[in-house]
Amino acid sequence: MKEEYDVIVAGGGSGGVAAAVGAVRAGARTLLLERGPCLGGAATLRNVVTYCGLFTREDSRQVVFGVGEEVLAALRGMNALSPPVRFTAVAVVFDPETLKRVLDELCARAGVDVRLDSQVIDAERDAERITAVRVADHGGIHEMTATAFVDATGEADLAHHGGAAVRYGNDGWVQNGSLGVRFGGIPAGIDVTHEALGTAVRAARLAGVGPLISDGGLVARMPISGDLITYIVDEGYDARDAADTSRAEASARAQAQAYLAVIRTLPGCAGAYIVATGPELGTRESRHLTARYQLTEDEVLRPKPPDDAVALGAWPMEYHPGPGLPSTWKFIGDPGYYGIPLDVLRSRDTHNLLAAGRTVDGDRGAGAALRVMGTAFATGHAAGVAAALTADTGDAGTAAVRAELNRQDARLP
Repeated sequence: MKEEYDVIVAGGGSGGVAAAVGAVRAGARTLLLERGPCLGGAATLRNVVTYCGLFTREDSRQVVFGVGEEVLAALRGMNALSPPVRFTAVAVVFDPETLKRVLDELCARAGVDVRLDSQVIDAERDAERITAVRVADHGGIHEMTATAFVDATGEADLAHHGGAAVRYGNDGWVQNGSLGVRFGGIPAGIDVTHEALGTAVRAARLAGVGPLISDGGLVARMPISGDLITYIVDEGYDARDAADTSRAEASARAQAQAYLAVIRTLPGCAGAYIVATGPELGTRESRHLTARYQLTEDEVLRPKPPDDAVALGAWPMEYHPGPGLPSTWKFIGDPGYYGIPLDVLRSRDTHNLLAAGRTVDGDRGAGAALRVMGTAFATGHAAGVAAALTADTGDAGTAAVRAELNRQDARLP
C-alpha cells in the first residue's frame, strides 16, 4: 500500500529539516526521509560541528532566522552553542549530541512525519513531474507518493533517480572533502591554534611522519565537552561511488592517527586521544540540480538588493581545490550577505521538484558559498514552503513564498 503525502523531503540535514518544518507550517502533510539513524546530516554524521553562513563576516550580524534560529535558540538554551566566532569568517560551534535531540523535538512539535534509516533508491516520473519515491529499509522496499518533492540529500539522489537534470561538480572541478576529527584529552587551558598545528605538521613531515596530506584547516573548541574539532584531514573522492568513497574513508582514518601523533607533540597535549572521526567524510560537493536559474559568483561578491530573494547567505566563497592544497577565499561585498532567488532552488525540467543545501544551483564560485549548513537552513526553509504552495496550488510564486517565510519568522529584508 502506497503512503500519500503533500510533500516528501529527502535528506534530514539542515536543509531537509528546515524544508520539512517549513512545509508543515505552510499546511502540507510532509514526510522527511533520512538514510541515517538521526537527523542533522553533516552536523551529526560527519563531525561538521560549525554552522557557517548565518552571520556576516564584518560585524557578526545574523541574517538567517526562521527554522535556523529556532535550532540556535534551543542549543543556546542547553548551553550547547558557542557565541559567534571569527575564523576566516564567522561561525558558531555546537554540541552534536544535543543537536540530535533538538532536531527530533523540533520535527515532532511541528508535526513532521520522520522516517530514519530510510534510503531513497528510486523514483517514478510522469512527464515533467516526479510522482513517487521508492525507499529501502530492513523490512524491504516501500513506495510513497507526493504532490511536491524537495531534494536535500547532498548528492541530489532524488533528482538523479527521478530523471531530473543534474550535473557533477562545476566546469570539470569538484571540491575535495575532509574528515572531521574530534580530539579529547587536551586541557582547557591549552590553546591549540591552526597556526601551531600547521607548523607541527610540517615539522613532522620532515621527520618522516605520515600520511599528513594537509597542514591547514579549521581548529576549534567545542561547547560542553571542550574537545578540539579539526578539519585538517583532506581526501579527494567521488561521493557517488561507494568503492572510491570506501578507499577515501580508510585513508582518512589513517591520516587521523598520524595527526594525533602530531598533536601529542604540542605543549600540554601529550594525553590527547581521538574521540571520534566522522564517521562519514565531510563532502563539500557532488551533484547539483540543474535549476531554472544559476546563481553566479558575481552575484555573491557584488550583491543586488534582495527584493526577490527567498533565502540569504553570508558565508564567503571558500573553495577547496584538492587534497592538501590551500583553500581560496573571496569575500562578499556590502551589505555582507547575498540574496538567493527562488529559481535557484527549482528544477529546470521537473516542475514539482526543489533543491536545498549543497544540491542547489550555483556556478563554481557561488557553489562554494551556497554549500554551508547555515545557508542550507535558509534554502531548505524556502524550498519547503515553495513545495507546500506547489502542492496546494500547482505553482509557487516568489511573493507568496516570501510572505509565508516571513510569517514563519524568516525576516527577509
